[in-house]
Amino acid sequence: MAQPLIERYREYLPIEPGEPIVSINEGSTPLIEAPRVSDRVGARVLLKFEGLNPTGSFKDRGMTVAVSKALSEGAEAVICASTGNTAASAAAYAARAGLTGAVIVPQGKIAVGKLAQSLIYGARVIALDGNFDDALVLVRHLADNFPIQLVNSVNPYRIEGQKTAAFEVIEELGGPPDALAIPVGNAGNVTAYWKGFTEWDTAPLLYGFQASGAAPLVTGEPVDRPETVASAIRIGRPARGDEALAAFEESGGRVRAITDEQIIEAYRFLASEEGVFCEPSSAASVAGLFVHGIEPDGDRAAPGTIVCVLTGNGLKDPDTALASTPGVIECSTDPTEVEEAVFGDRSD
Repeated sequence: MAQPLIERYREYLPIEPGEPIVSINEGSTPLIEAPRVSDRVGARVLLKFEGLNPTGSFKDRGMTVAVSKALSEGAEAVICASTGNTAASAAAYAARAGLTGAVIVPQGKIAVGKLAQSLIYGARVIALDGNFDDALVLVRHLADNFPIQLVNSVNPYRIEGQKTAAFEVIEELGGPPDALAIPVGNAGNVTAYWKGFTEWDTAPLLYGFQASGAAPLVTGEPVDRPETVASAIRIGRPARGDEALAAFEESGGRVRAITDEQIIEAYRFLASEEGVFCEPSSAASVAGLFVHGIEPDGDRAAPGTIVCVLTGNGLKDPDTALASTPGVIECSTDPTEVEEAVFGDRSD
C-alpha cells in the first residue's frame, strides 16, 4: 500500500512531529504513457492523472497539508471559494478532520459532480451571485475576522502539498521531464510544480494553457467575466498569477490560450484514443500541445519527454461528457435491430 502523501514526503513538508495528520491516502497517482498523443505532437507524452486522488482532483495534495495544519492550529472550520474541485476536496478533508466545512461557489457555474461531492461530504455550500473572484474576496474577509482557516491556494500549505506531484514525476521517470504542460486557472498548481522541481534542483520547461475566455496571464489584463466550458479554470484574476508568470520565465517556457472547441477536441481525443477520461479543464494541457506545438521560446531544444498534467476526473462533469458525444442508441429487442445498433449498417 502506498504511503499517504505527508508520510511519504514528510522531510519536505512543514509538518512537525506530533502534529495531527488528516489524510485519505492521497497522492501516488499514475503516470500514463500516451502513445497516440505522442504520435500527434512528435514527442514522448505521459499523462499525470490526478483524477485518481481520493476526491478526484489534484486539490487533495494541498488539502491534506492545509487541513492538517488547520487542525493543529486550532481552527474551528475551513472555508474556500471554488469553481468546484477545491470545494469537493475541502469538504472531504474537513469531514475527515471533524471540522465544519464551508464553500462559496459561483451560482450556476459549478459542475454537477463537484456540487454533489461538496454536499454529500456535509459542507455548507453557498451559491454566490457572482464569480470565483468575488467569492475569493468574501472568503478572505471571513478568514480575517473569524476562527476559520482559508484553504484556497493562497494558503501556503496548499502549495507545499501540491509540490509533491513534481517529486512523484521525477521519481517515476528517474529524472525530470524535458517539459511539463499544465492547465492554468488560479495558478496555484503551476506555482507548486515549479516549487517542487526547483527544490529537487531540476528545471523543466513549463507550458501553461488557459482558456481563451479566461486568459488573464496571456493577455496581461484581468478578465471581469471569465467564460469557458472548462469550469475549473474559469478564473479572471489568478491569486498566484505573478508567481506563475515568474515560473514560466525562469523555466524558459510559456503560457498560451486555447479555445473551448480545442479543449473539447482534446478531451474527446484523450477518452476515445487513450482511454483516459479527464474533466474538460484537464484536457487544456493536451489541447495546448496540439494547437501550439512543442517548440519552446528561445534557444532551447524541443523537449523529447513531456508530462501533461490532467488535474481532475471526468466524472466531475458528466453534463459536458454527455453533451460531447453522439448519445445513446435506443433499440427494440429484435436481434436484427440489435445487430445493426451494435455493428452499424453493414450493407456495403
